[in-house]
Amino acid sequence: MSQVTTKTEYRLENLSCANCAMKFENNVKSLPSVTEATVNFGASKLSFTGDATMEELQAAGAFDGIQVVPLSKRDPSPKTPFFQRKENIVTILSLVFVIAGMFFTYRDVPNPAVATGLFAAAILIGGTGMFITGIKNLVRLDFDMKTLMTIAIIGAAIIGEWQEAAVVVFLFAVSEALEAYSMNKARQSIRQLMDIAPASAHVKRNGEIMELKTEDILVGDILLVKPGQKIAMDGVVLSGRSTVNQAAITGESIPVLKQVDDEVFAGTLNEEGALEVTVTKLVGDTTIAKIIHLVEDAQAEKAPSQKFVDRFAKYYTPIIIGIAVLVAIVPPLFGADWHTWVYQGLAVLVVGCPCALVVSTPVAIVTAIGNAARQGVLIKGGVYLEEMGRIHAIAFDKTGTLTKGYPEVTDFIARDEEKRTILQAVAAVESMSQHPLARAIVDYAKGQGIGEAELRNFQSVTGKGAVGEVDGVTVHVGSMKWASELAELPAEMQQRAEELQLAGKSVMAVVMNQMFRALIAVTDPLREESMDVLRQLKDVGIRHTVMLTGDDVRTAEAIAKLAGVTDVRAGLMPEDKLEAMKGLMGQYGRVAMVGDGINDAPALAASSIGIAMGGAGTDAALETADIALMADDLRQLPYTMKLSRKTLQIIKENIMFAVGLKIVALLLIIPGWLTLWIAIFADMGATLLVVLNSLRLMRIHK
Repeated sequence: MSQVTTKTEYRLENLSCANCAMKFENNVKSLPSVTEATVNFGASKLSFTGDATMEELQAAGAFDGIQVVPLSKRDPSPKTPFFQRKENIVTILSLVFVIAGMFFTYRDVPNPAVATGLFAAAILIGGTGMFITGIKNLVRLDFDMKTLMTIAIIGAAIIGEWQEAAVVVFLFAVSEALEAYSMNKARQSIRQLMDIAPASAHVKRNGEIMELKTEDILVGDILLVKPGQKIAMDGVVLSGRSTVNQAAITGESIPVLKQVDDEVFAGTLNEEGALEVTVTKLVGDTTIAKIIHLVEDAQAEKAPSQKFVDRFAKYYTPIIIGIAVLVAIVPPLFGADWHTWVYQGLAVLVVGCPCALVVSTPVAIVTAIGNAARQGVLIKGGVYLEEMGRIHAIAFDKTGTLTKGYPEVTDFIARDEEKRTILQAVAAVESMSQHPLARAIVDYAKGQGIGEAELRNFQSVTGKGAVGEVDGVTVHVGSMKWASELAELPAEMQQRAEELQLAGKSVMAVVMNQMFRALIAVTDPLREESMDVLRQLKDVGIRHTVMLTGDDVRTAEAIAKLAGVTDVRAGLMPEDKLEAMKGLMGQYGRVAMVGDGINDAPALAASSIGIAMGGAGTDAALETADIALMADDLRQLPYTMKLSRKTLQIIKENIMFAVGLKIVALLLIIPGWLTLWIAIFADMGATLLVVLNSLRLMRIHK
């Protein structure tokens, strides 16, 4: 007997309906050694605190054939062919007996006794499992779909409607099979994520090469990754150079070049070169493991719509049972036919089952969050998915969000014939400086193909710039104010510098042997996609865009004008950003904040929805934000808005389908047209409409 203790998680197989998930959860909770239990319907996962044997857990799910399997089990149970699955065999046999019963009912010389026997056989073959569960539930006054169906079918048999009862059993079996198939489709996003990382890898440990399961790989081991292989663990490139397709983690379609000291993620595909990777995280701590865990938790968390539906369903079923009793009893008390109205009451029981209503929200949430994860967007719960769909204002951090986050040289102004010589001297001086602007100048020189020059007597002057000797020439590179103290600046260059500063750029002057020689303008450039993203956001209904930044007003306004941001708040400290966010929420209601997840933590926490840029490999972003854009790509933002709004729309449609079809069917009571066939079609139709409508969310892409 296998014993499990304390906080434990298992995967569940054959979990096909929301009602079954709730019942299984209650069964586990009722075990004497279990203190708390939660069933995640979307992820098909059980979490519980306490001690329980595997046999006890299997027994708790036996009512619906729910199987409990270890969380570490990577390979699902072998697929059983369609015609070999027990439920499908039972359904087909039931259909055969229904058809045979109809043959003896409608042939030239009917044989009612044989027909009744065949219909009874169809009911027993197709409905025995349902009856056993239904009767057990009835004893406990637990009125789920199987309880209502059991009452209706037994009642139909008592009043002689054997044919109707047999057909309803068959249709119910078909609807259950279709619902199970549809839910499996909705869950395939999670399964695809789980299958991304390989189960084993070749590892070099203590000079020996061995193949190990990922659970046995340790931090510090060296992975050997051949071309075309998936990387099994998070780590850092020790040797080699190759492009790696990171689409599985970040949603990026273009492979990224990886070389020594670059970070790589488990589940990404090494394309053309061989790599040696030093493992930095255990299998349970990898980025893909965290993503799977967060996505499963997100799917388990109930969205506002789902909480409303759950509350509604709690009162809805007793009301339906009450209506069914009244329909069956009241008209006959006033002289109507008992047979007719008892039959109508049974039909009301069937049509009133809340299955479609209960599943209307979770299936949409599960599908949307799983789809988003595959596209490189991590949404931490249904509540955030729904809230995002209601946003009409977004605030952006500037540095690293709307801009690239690092400075680049945009203008180098000098006489054409002297440009390369001056740039070589400037790069030599700046190569010794640690300032970010100096690094931008050195990178610019390399990009222009400028060679290195010998530098002597380098000196950094705090708050002013740097100076050194290159080929016997004293070269000063620094602020305009410092340059004006060293040499006379031409009026046209002074004017040009002011124009560049008004455009939000940092301007430096170059003075060589006490003579002004050049201007260099450096800025943190706008991301190439920022303008397009802001335009797309306006197209999907974002009416207000705001920039919150610590930069000076001129720089902020220049970037905002270029990007198309409608409102600018500049010169803000982190606490000022928090106050600004509170003000924006007072002004616009729901406001999302997009930032880097660290410096913007207070504003991200205060916003209606906090969206972090660059979640891949960044624990802080994954922990602090409600939504993480894994690829550090703003283009994922319009997709997320579109997905959220479509999800809200589909949830509303689902609730309308679920309730609307029931109301139409119930209205058929008035003329006496409601039959058990129509009732089961209304229930089955509503459930299938809801599930198939939700699966449309799988088609939404960037």
